[in-house]
Amino acid sequence: MTTEATLCYVFDNKGRVLLLHKAAGLFGGGKWNAPGGKVEKGENPLSAASREVEEETGIVATNLSPAGELHFYLGDERVPDMHVHLFRSFEFRGSPRPSREGIPEWFSVDSLPYAHMWEDDAIWVPHLLSGRRVRGSFYFEQNYGRLLSYELLLGPAGSN
Repeated sequence: MTTEATLCYVFDNKGRVLLLHKAAGLFGGGKWNAPGGKVEKGENPLSAASREVEEETGIVATNLSPAGELHFYLGDERVPDMHVHLFRSFEFRGSPRPSREGIPEWFSVDSLPYAHMWEDDAIWVPHLLSGRRVRGSFYFEQNYGRLLSYELLLGPAGSN
């Protein structure tokens, strides 16, 4: 069964993006990632992204806009393990604060810690940061070990 999830890239007015250093013991623990998580029953992806940003970082992101979709496959499975809805936000209220999910930190869009992020992020995140819409399928070893292959489609900047 495919898990529906979200990621939301929140930008400030200084050319920075907010990432979360995931707490040890959680999925993705020790890695930097955008705030996000599972879409709960009865919730749509936009609402889930907004809720997850607030729960994980303490800020309230507003005017979220769709930025693409990703599908993640494990091993030779034909059904994706995860379907991730991507969002961007350039408006928010509040100041980031740590949560049980991890510690948020602002990064210049030109200096993200890709060596400490998921392996696929270096492939698609730069396109999202440049304003393009991304659609991708990523094929990992079981348990999200090594990235085996991927397919990536890009829309023009500003497309929905």
